[in-house]
Amino acid sequence: MSENKISIDPITRLEGHGKIEIYLDETGKPENAVLQVPELRGFEEFSRGRKGEDMPRITERICGVCPEAHHFASTKALDAAYSTNPPETALLLRELLYNSYIFADHLLHLFYLGGPDFLAEDTKAKRNIVGVIESLGESLGKRLIKTRRLAHEAIEIIGGHQVHPVTGIPGGLSKGITKEKQGKLAEIGEGVFDFAQEVLGLFHEKVIEGDKFGALVDNPDYSLDTYYMGLVDGDSRVSFYDGDLRVVDPQGEEFLKTDTGKVLELLEERVKSWTYVKFPYLKKVGWDEFRTGKNSGVFRVGPLARLNVAEGMKTALAQKEYEKYIDHFGGKPVHQTYAYHWARLIEFVQAAERMHDLASKNEITDDELRSEVNEPGEGVGVVEAARGTLIHGYRLDDDGLVRDANMIVPTTSNSAALSISIQKAATGAIKDGMSDEEVLNQVEMGFRPYDPCLACATHSVDGGLNIGLKIYDKEGKLLKEMER
Repeated sequence: MSENKISIDPITRLEGHGKIEIYLDETGKPENAVLQVPELRGFEEFSRGRKGEDMPRITERICGVCPEAHHFASTKALDAAYSTNPPETALLLRELLYNSYIFADHLLHLFYLGGPDFLAEDTKAKRNIVGVIESLGESLGKRLIKTRRLAHEAIEIIGGHQVHPVTGIPGGLSKGITKEKQGKLAEIGEGVFDFAQEVLGLFHEKVIEGDKFGALVDNPDYSLDTYYMGLVDGDSRVSFYDGDLRVVDPQGEEFLKTDTGKVLELLEERVKSWTYVKFPYLKKVGWDEFRTGKNSGVFRVGPLARLNVAEGMKTALAQKEYEKYIDHFGGKPVHQTYAYHWARLIEFVQAAERMHDLASKNEITDDELRSEVNEPGEGVGVVEAARGTLIHGYRLDDDGLVRDANMIVPTTSNSAALSISIQKAATGAIKDGMSDEEVLNQVEMGFRPYDPCLACATHSVDGGLNIGLKIYDKEGKLLKEMER
């Protein structure tokens, strides 16, 4: 640490690698704070020239935590590019797999990533999944691990693999399931629903009604009055796999609602020299640097945003919890950043209920799994990844090869708001330049509600990549310096 800068490198309990740089003024107070992402993947570039039907298996390698989201955003983009509509059986199975992914991913964050800040003893050594299990008991820890494994078994039954599905193809799925497999899925659905109810009670007792969470979630200093984006179904309920795209303004009024195929027309992006993550914003509103409010195009996605743009949840228990949540905050929109954790819990319950409901439908064992495809063209696919709205857009040539690919991931969409939240967390935590371990964890807690995935967010850079090379002799003398 220098006299005027504090570095948190690396930041912890997230997917990918990043660091936080906090710049102090002469009195030791934070003057600015930035989240720097030094990793670069390049998926948009090396997707060019690939077969379109290979994209669902290529892009899911962007991330090992949310490959299902990339798999089906890509598959849906190909549905659109080939002008085809999958049959009902394929859509039901896709949604069942997708809710299994949402359940498993939210479970990961609730207990492994964000949860330790509230469920474990408040020391560096204990703020991890081991500390959570020590705090909650071995019995619950075993059920936690088992239940998450069951959700991945459901993904494997439908998708072919537990981590990287292979069955998504233009127009449907490459394989279906038997009655025997349906029985297994129904058994898994019962198990995850039972566990979700237990987790709901546990989080109310240990987190939502706790002093630490209450002090954060009800603190107006951690609120951001942004726009919000998410998918809603025909009844304006939270929808993970499909629906229309809805955006509300900072007052909760509908800003727009549109078919997902038009989403790329709504956004533009800014770049900054200190990070590889881009900063999307709403084109009609405009970019106003790192500010919020109605005149700033900064928007947020993810659990908080989805509950703000929707009028309710798809399932009974999730709807009941949603009503408690809205009542606590006195209506919508909910701007408190730490409310992401509670919103994620509500979605976790909905995903479990949907798994339970979909697994019992007889239609999921039907044989009609794929519709005919037409000539290749352009297509956009949108799903709600665990972290928020995920967009894949492809342009295919006459041979079905990818000529252009564009991917806007949730952490990218949240990147401007993330930066503002980190600045607020640093301002609230650091006094007189003091930065012990507990203080720095409070700063890190500023980004954890978003559950960022930095590996997903850094995949392309406009204008190429500047690379610096310095060559030293064995005494450490600089011999030559080159830059591209």
